[in-house]
Amino acid sequence: MRSTPPLLNLPRASWLLLALACALHGVLGASLGLSVDEAHYALYAAHPDWSYFDHPPLVGWAQWPLVAVHAPTWVLRLLPELLWLGTALLVHGLAERLQAGAQPLAFGRAGFWAVLVLAFAPLLHVLGIGLLPDTLLVFWTVAVMWLTLDLMDVAAVRRPMPWLLLGLLLGLAGLSKYTAIFVALAVALCLLQAHGARLLRNLWPWLAVVIAVVLVLPVVYWNHTNHWISFTYQAQHGAGGGWRAVQVVRFLLVQVLAYGPLLWWGWAGVRRGVVPALRPVAWFFVVPFVVLAVLAGGGTSLPHWTAPAWVALAPMAGIGLARSVRDGRRRLIAVLVVMQGAVSAALLGLMFTAGQPFITNVNGQGNSAQPSNPFADLYGWEQAGAQARTLAAQQGLHSVSVQNWTLASRLGWYARPLPVHVLEDRFDQFDLWAGDLPAGADTLLVDWSQLAYTVPLGAAHGFTDCTLLATQDAQRLGATIATFRFYACHGWSGQPQPQLHSP
Repeated sequence: MRSTPPLLNLPRASWLLLALACALHGVLGASLGLSVDEAHYALYAAHPDWSYFDHPPLVGWAQWPLVAVHAPTWVLRLLPELLWLGTALLVHGLAERLQAGAQPLAFGRAGFWAVLVLAFAPLLHVLGIGLLPDTLLVFWTVAVMWLTLDLMDVAAVRRPMPWLLLGLLLGLAGLSKYTAIFVALAVALCLLQAHGARLLRNLWPWLAVVIAVVLVLPVVYWNHTNHWISFTYQAQHGAGGGWRAVQVVRFLLVQVLAYGPLLWWGWAGVRRGVVPALRPVAWFFVVPFVVLAVLAGGGTSLPHWTAPAWVALAPMAGIGLARSVRDGRRRLIAVLVVMQGAVSAALLGLMFTAGQPFITNVNGQGNSAQPSNPFADLYGWEQAGAQARTLAAQQGLHSVSVQNWTLASRLGWYARPLPVHVLEDRFDQFDLWAGDLPAGADTLLVDWSQLAYTVPLGAAHGFTDCTLLATQDAQRLGATIATFRFYACHGWSGQPQPQLHSP
């Protein structure tokens, strides 16, 4: 096994690749509005609490200082960019630490390829631009892998400091996302495989467990005071519906598209390039990926949930790719690199242009549960929030209402401090922040053409009356990509039954 490499000792090619990726993230981060999830988690910071309905609190706590001083969007996005860069540096170092063999690779080769598979994985760019719980968990995962490698060494297992740091990192991971339990399981499997049952007689691992548990107590406390709603919601979400193998196949295809085929070289790296004694680190990929693939059979797994697993595999993929290139298998890898790079560039380009030129003249179809232009999601909401504040003040209205929670997060952020009510029969975080719109109340109703709803009128499931106050187009590069409509509505019935608009 090679000695531990300095994290900042990277060859020039690796630094250039990282600089290019960070520059792209910076340009996009400064030009795009907050996405649905980003705005939702930024609202965590605007409503500090011990935990939240959807996720643990760290994604909100981390942003709180910036939100408290009203930092602009581009400043908020420096945090995910720094986490992405830190993740890439750790992945580079892990690739160098893990490799071994009679013909070791030149320094930096495995690390370069490990960074390349990160930079060329389309979905991982999303985590480098916007702060999500997964952005945090990805960073904690590779940091825990680094410490786990230390603790797999017989000489280190009796030292207290690595265990104390491990407990801290696992606690922070648990404060980031519930799926951090997979990281903890991978650590346990690696260390038990390295040291056997005698590990259980060591005091320090148990102290690490205590530290991790103490750090996540805010989540337990919040759930205790809120009838365990977050735990219940996540358990039901994970359970899904009827299990079908075809959904697992669909999950695997989506994974290839979202992360690209280059990361699969991780298995070649495990078999032929990783120190045999350190091969158990593959559990950091296997545990979450297998569990989430099984859950996908019930229809409950989303593509970004596996991001920590793929990033954990990236160091091994770097080793596998570097060895394949050295052994003369350059042509196939070159083709895949070009294809995967083109897909990543296309995704970033479509985000920047709001889908143009491939998605044009689509201002919203309104008869589907999904927007007809997914990239329109990133534009126009800041202006719509400002318009909502102005119209509400003019009309003497004290709240904003929408008919789908995905619309609430952006307006909740950009129309602050107006409370946002969601007029649908489901419980979510907005019920905790603003509650239901009271029966008989007046509000400013906002509709968005990409996910348009019928204006709710009537004594049974709507308002007594609604008046259209204004419309506002969202534009990108001279093209209208969506339209907002603002209504002054009075006399809410208190019984929501939202209906998608039929054109």
